[in-house]
Amino acid sequence: MVFWALTGAVTLAVVLILSRQMLRKSSSSDQAEITSDMRIYRDQLKELERDIERGTVTEAEADRAQLEISRRLLEADRAAKARTVASDAPDMMTRGTAGIAALVLILGGFGLYWTLGSPGAHDLGLKKRIALAQEVRDTRPTQAEIEAQRPAWEGPPAETPADYLELIKSLRASVEKKPDDPRGLDLLVQHETNLGNHIAAREAMDHLITVKGDEVSANDFARQADVMIMTAGGYVSPEAEEALRLALLKEPRNHVARYYTGLLFAQTDRPDLAFRMWRALLEEGPDGAPWITPIRSQIGFLAQAAGVDYTPPTASETPAGDTAQPGPTAEDVEAAQDLSEEDRGDLIQSMVERLSERLATEGGTPDEWARLISVLGVLGNTERAVAIWGEAKEMFIDHPDALDIVRIAAKQAGVAE
Repeated sequence: MVFWALTGAVTLAVVLILSRQMLRKSSSSDQAEITSDMRIYRDQLKELERDIERGTVTEAEADRAQLEISRRLLEADRAAKARTVASDAPDMMTRGTAGIAALVLILGGFGLYWTLGSPGAHDLGLKKRIALAQEVRDTRPTQAEIEAQRPAWEGPPAETPADYLELIKSLRASVEKKPDDPRGLDLLVQHETNLGNHIAAREAMDHLITVKGDEVSANDFARQADVMIMTAGGYVSPEAEEALRLALLKEPRNHVARYYTGLLFAQTDRPDLAFRMWRALLEEGPDGAPWITPIRSQIGFLAQAAGVDYTPPTASETPAGDTAQPGPTAEDVEAAQDLSEEDRGDLIQSMVERLSERLATEGGTPDEWARLISVLGVLGNTERAVAIWGEAKEMFIDHPDALDIVRIAAKQAGVAE
């Protein structure tokens, strides 16, 4: 009510001021000017009469001067009457115009607020806004509730190679036979994700966390949250939040966990916390990291919502890469030992070729280049590993930190000093 009372008072004051300007009769400054001119001319006539009595002017001169002064006095009188008429009480048209302007101002202003504003919204102090945000966070849907609303998996993409599908089928059968094998579960999570079968990937990831037990790492928890969030269509559920919390407990600077925690804050009406977390990630880089692009596209809005004037750092030329279909790790190669020799070779080669082609055409993160070199080293393909190491040196020549990541893998593969 206080807001509406203040708004009404301000609007009424504006209407009254405008109406007064439109309806006023005359200008006091104009009247003062007219009265002054006429007084001067009258004084000049009296002075002329005294000059005639004293004999200081001739009769002919007096007649001419009296005639000129009288003419000016009459003109001043006519001007005064004309201005008085022009500024006199306005006619019906002027009053109507003033009334229409008042209605437009009042109704238009309130109409715009009703359309663009938030009628009925309560004034929210900082503590109350934080409390409401916490309530949103505490009462949001669970992972199971969100998954129940998601559309069913329609199968792999039409362009997926048939031999790749056969390899995945073999992998599923292998995991079914050995459900507690962490290496097989790890591969299954990766490739179910590649096919878009997110619920199956999430189930395999949950089981992988259970199987690892005390050996689970911060990256495992971050990966579990990542799979949950993908399955929920980008929504950070309470279960994903718990996985992120555990990841940060083990490794407070884990990039993936920090990115998704920032996303959680953004989704639960805490842009201030989301901005601080994402700003640190953006400024730490590197630009090739997969979280940089989504942060850069949204941090301007977050800064505005948080009330911060912020200009993000300029992006470097480090390729961002595409992490939708990551390539194999050295552990993936070892995990494939559970498949038949033929299937194992085909699966590993397929993953290597897919990653190699993507890095050659689209670029990628330092970790992906390092992964490819490591796998080639495990496979004994030293010549190709040397070639990839050479390309990586050219790619990251201006980014020594990124190059160091790849150099470590190249040393382990025996292709760098």
